[in-house]
Amino acid sequence: MKYQSQAVAKPYFAFAMLLFIGQIVFGLVLGAQYVVGDFMFPEIPFNVARMVHTNLLIVWLLCGFMGATYYLVPEETQCELYSPKLAWILFWAYAIAGTLTIIGYLAVPYATLAEITYNDILPTMGREFLEQPTITKVGIAVVVVGFIFNILMTILRGRKTVINMVLITGLIGLAVFWLFSFYNPSSLTLDKYFWWWVVHLWVEGVWELIMGSILAFVLIKTTGVDREVVEKWLYLIIAMALISGILGTGHHYFFIGAPEYWLWIGSVFSAIEPLPFFMMMVFAFSMIKQRRREHPNKAAVAWAAGCTIMAFLGAGVWGFLHTLAPVNYYTHGSQITAAHGHLAFFGAYVMIVLAIISYAWPQMKGRLSNSPQAQKVEIASIWVMCIAMLAITLLLTAAGVVQVMQQRMPADGIALGYMATQDVIMPIYWARLWCGVAFGVGVLMYLYSFVVANRTHDQAPPLPAKA
Repeated sequence: MKYQSQAVAKPYFAFAMLLFIGQIVFGLVLGAQYVVGDFMFPEIPFNVARMVHTNLLIVWLLCGFMGATYYLVPEETQCELYSPKLAWILFWAYAIAGTLTIIGYLAVPYATLAEITYNDILPTMGREFLEQPTITKVGIAVVVVGFIFNILMTILRGRKTVINMVLITGLIGLAVFWLFSFYNPSSLTLDKYFWWWVVHLWVEGVWELIMGSILAFVLIKTTGVDREVVEKWLYLIIAMALISGILGTGHHYFFIGAPEYWLWIGSVFSAIEPLPFFMMMVFAFSMIKQRRREHPNKAAVAWAAGCTIMAFLGAGVWGFLHTLAPVNYYTHGSQITAAHGHLAFFGAYVMIVLAIISYAWPQMKGRLSNSPQAQKVEIASIWVMCIAMLAITLLLTAAGVVQVMQQRMPADGIALGYMATQDVIMPIYWARLWCGVAFGVGVLMYLYSFVVANRTHDQAPPLPAKA
């Protein structure tokens, strides 16, 4: 670790991993409830489990992004963080608010939660992914603004690089589009129109800038490739991501009552969206091929390379499968959507956060990498998680195809009802549940690799002495 203030990333990474475990646990609860309808009912109803599962995903990824930023910005700017104290204060505010919100979901009925958090003053609750109480939304906004201020002040007084410029642009975009979570018009069409300005323009817009910056940083550090080469790639990827991602929002406007021209805009630009992910994959493997040194942290390199492959498959290939309006007419809201969502989030964002933790954590412990034994466990966890997630994706795709064929476009013209269709899909749901268990095992292997690293740290190469 080159700068003392980089240590601020530790609590963010640790809390992110804790929340990640929680997300997996509630994902398994949901998988079980698909096949055993009253599993853990009434203690944890399906709607509550789903709300906790999706909210934990958002909260832990944001926490991981903040930790990654606090780690890489001092190195990129070549100066200490503007205010480590502010970073610690914001961490505890974020951790306490996030924890209390999840406890609120589990402890009281959602209507009661809305009442006791004064949602009636500024109604924002009750929308998918944006279920947080208004007071929590305000807290997130305050934390993110304070976080951006801290990072921006650090960048202004230090070296300016393409990586931290792209990163801060993505972070500012994240904050700006979060403001639309407070806009809750009475018109359902208008509500969904702007709801996507948070959900889509986060994950298929500004989050891609954050992902690209972290990926570029890890590749520069582990391959030794010239910064100029990496930065040219990064400019090209980000330009393509923004052009396709912003107008690609139209693929959510197909059937909500928006004007007809969105059918064309959404279809055309959504078809372009796989290109930046393909370019990221080519970029990563080109940098690895051109590397000037063999970095001892092979696990971090594996995470970075694997991230681009899985992101291209999940966000690119599976996104394209059902993004054109004539196809989406039949597949919208089916299990095919769930297949795309699971693989895209895991490939693009979960894996990049795990990659930066894999690279940064040993550095913060005073070594270049974890021991060879620890890395073997970690690389095995990559394979387990990736194979399990691919299996989940393929199973959900199969479930979606059955759903569409039986419920929406039956060959004999006699459509099954929703619940009858679910009975047909049930064997696939069982298989999906066991693949979810396998994925959970992979997560535990990843965490265990750091336990092995602590036991075998003497075998890991230490950081070079400071000049």
